[in-house]
Amino acid sequence: MPKLDTIHNAVKNALIKDGWTITHDPFIITYKELLLYADLAAERTIAAERGDQKIVVEVKSFIGASKLQDLKTGLGQYEIYLSFLEITDPERKLYIAISEKVYEEFFTLESIQVIVKRFQLPLIVVNLQTEEIAKWTS
Repeated sequence: MPKLDTIHNAVKNALIKDGWTITHDPFIITYKELLLYADLAAERTIAAERGDQKIVVEVKSFIGASKLQDLKTGLGQYEIYLSFLEITDPERKLYIAISEKVYEEFFTLESIQVIVKRFQLPLIVVNLQTEEIAKWTS
């Protein structure tokens, strides 16, 4: 089982505060001979006519020596998970959760926005101090 990211619990708590029920910690993605571990899965009932929302969340702290390298690794992981979720659990939407500080200092850069838009990368931005969701992007 993979090691938890340093901001895992803050993201989990933020999702709970936002009305989500954590259903898996971790969420296991299996396809044929592959077994993958995404960090979290959650569900929320939003309205009777809309039904349930289901998400899978991959948590990334971006604390490596290079934020760009962390993005390359995270983006590859996101694309792999998305490929298998589309087959095995297509009703779930995949997000990457990051801290508000990383979002403001790195993800708002014009060059990084090109990548985010190109891959339509959905983000959950979390304030680590309050353990609350600051922003959803999709």
